[in-house]
Amino acid sequence: MTQITIEVVGYTYRPCSPFPCDAERSCGLDDCYQKESLSFAFPALCDALKKKYGNKVKVELVVLDKEVPDRIKGLVCAKHPPLPIILVNGELVPVGAVSVPRISAYINPLL
Repeated sequence: MTQITIEVVGYTYRPCSPFPCDAERSCGLDDCYQKESLSFAFPALCDALKKKYGNKVKVELVVLDKEVPDRIKGLVCAKHPPLPIILVNGELVPVGAVSVPRISAYINPLL
């Protein structure tokens, strides 16, 4: 079985999306509704992806609060992605938010 790794890169208490948290739940997450923080959205994302994909997907958080890893610095310098940065198997994907439907669009073709 191939395991897909999703990395969410950002600051713990910064927004989980550039879009406001609203009742439509376009991100697909309910557990963090109106908290608008990566610290709440990340666990909700983990739960949602675990429910949807089981052990096929591993989700990791790369916190930038104290230090920015060199590989992330290089990525930011080269591609200027918005925060939070989403990586699928180490590759930048143009999501820019903690969003189950948008991240799933990059997971599904790999399964």
